Amino acid sequence: MIDSKAELRKRAEEKVAHLSKNSEALLPEEIRQTLHELRTHAIELEMQNDELRLKHADLEKELKRYCDLYDMAPVGYCTISEKEFIVEANFTAAALFGMEKKALVGRKITLFIHREDKDIYYLHRKKLFETGEPQVCEFRMVKQDGTSLFHAHIEATAGQDKDASKVCYVVISDITKEKRLQEQLHQAEKMESVARLAGGVAHGFNNMLSVILGYTDMAMEKVDLSNPLFNDLTEIRKAAVCSADLTSQLLTFARRQPIAPIPIDLNQTIESMLTMLHNLIGKDIKLIWKPGLSIWPVKMDTLQIDQMLAQLCVNARNSITNSVWWSKREVNGDCAGKITIETMTKTFDESWCSEHSGSVAGDYVVITVDDNGRGFDTKTRVNIFEPFSTSINVGSFTGLELATVHGIVKQNKGFIKVYSEPEKKTAFTIYLPRYVENTQQVEKIESSTKPATRGNETVLLVEDEPMIMRMGEVILQSLGYKVLAAGSPEDAIRLAEKHSGEFDLLMTDVVMPGINGMEVAKKILSIYPHVRCLFMSGYPADMLNHNGILDEGIYFIKKPFSRRELADRIRQVLVTESGTGRF
Repeated sequence: MIDSKAELRKRAEEKVAHLSKNSEALLPEEIRQTLHELRTHAIELEMQNDELRLKHADLEKELKRYCDLYDMAPVGYCTISEKEFIVEANFTAAALFGMEKKALVGRKITLFIHREDKDIYYLHRKKLFETGEPQVCEFRMVKQDGTSLFHAHIEATAGQDKDASKVCYVVISDITKEKRLQEQLHQAEKMESVARLAGGVAHGFNNMLSVILGYTDMAMEKVDLSNPLFNDLTEIRKAAVCSADLTSQLLTFARRQPIAPIPIDLNQTIESMLTMLHNLIGKDIKLIWKPGLSIWPVKMDTLQIDQMLAQLCVNARNSITNSVWWSKREVNGDCAGKITIETMTKTFDESWCSEHSGSVAGDYVVITVDDNGRGFDTKTRVNIFEPFSTSINVGSFTGLELATVHGIVKQNKGFIKVYSEPEKKTAFTIYLPRYVENTQQVEKIESSTKPATRGNETVLLVEDEPMIMRMGEVILQSLGYKVLAAGSPEDAIRLAEKHSGEFDLLMTDVVMPGINGMEVAKKILSIYPHVRCLFMSGYPADMLNHNGILDEGIYFIKKPFSRRELADRIRQVLVTESGTGRF
């Protein structure tokens, strides 16, 4: 800061007195005084110049610092004239548009706005110049090449140029990554909502299928094989079983299907499936198997591996047979349909995962299923795992094939990636976490003899759906069991408290209003500690832990079940020595 005039004067006089002490002794007084004043002013000016030079240097540094901050800011800055020309921009703005800074100045800003979003720009531009109020909006912008697209968040304020003409100062933020994350979150929420709906539908549908299958089985036992009615009942049963398979897919998609994972070697499991997969895709398509060397074990239900690969191979077959070149293969003899299944191992760190959404760092066993079929574009890939998507499920049976695969992968803590080029290829790559604990396969404990299908024990049946309760009561009685039936959890507890004798098995639905089946079992076990428990549900989510796995010691039968399945399961619960049937 420049010193005050009085201070400068004092310092200058002291300096003049020191310099002129002897040289002015012979001069007349008036001349000496004048000379003294001139020297004082000269020194004052020199001191002021020194301080001005220092101040100017500081301002230069501040200006350079400001320019550096302006140019290297993480957002783009532009000054735009009333006629829409860019009159000033920083390096970040130039980089966003894929240009040099000098080349950007003088261009119209509308050249970089997506044609479908220009109405958003014009609307906010009009408001800005008419009202002077700052404007905030979002629209898509393009780089100089006209193809590279990014989502921009815009903040604009009105101002005046040096010649008093109107300008607007614009801050441009690239929010493409944030938009992508929002879309992924929206997609995940949508899939979760659909999954919840699918699980609820499966629950109710399975209840009705249990009634259909139960009464159909009992009717078939009463009809002679030669009776035409037997064939009709057989067709009814087939339709019910097919419907049960569909609800099973719904539950898998919803990640509510109970699984029994064991440590497995994926190469061995896939090799055991090759014959079945060959039959699925047909003789006109070549199946190529490329097993990886020394792959790690994974812990998974083998039935899910079967289901997952079958769905992907069927999808690949449909992709090939619906491709443009497939119909011309007689002319182009060199064209052949090919499906390749390959396994390998991969390790991903946090850095890789930060750039690939949905992935988690760790060791993975990788399964890739690719084909040379019709493929699909990027827009289709976004919705690839949505159920009933007509753009991807051409020739599918239920519209749930790829949604089911997605559900299986997620249920097993894995992730899945898709790559496709239209009319060239499609590759589904599944990443399953490495199993690092006990790599010895757990043997299932089974009785050496098949459980008897009949019994004479007493069963407490708890079911809030009247039709299922009646059907269950009839089936159990037909198998020789004595049945105590309760239509609600409260009735079951009261019945257990008043029952004079023992009973051997509690068979209860899981999802019921008020108290669920697990709570009912705990209350009844407090009265009859030695009773066995068998849980049943068409929507077993409440029976599963966070991995979708049934806890050890819990016996469960999934609705819909046949009379034979129920008979076998009850005998297994009652006679197996290795488990208590309790929890």
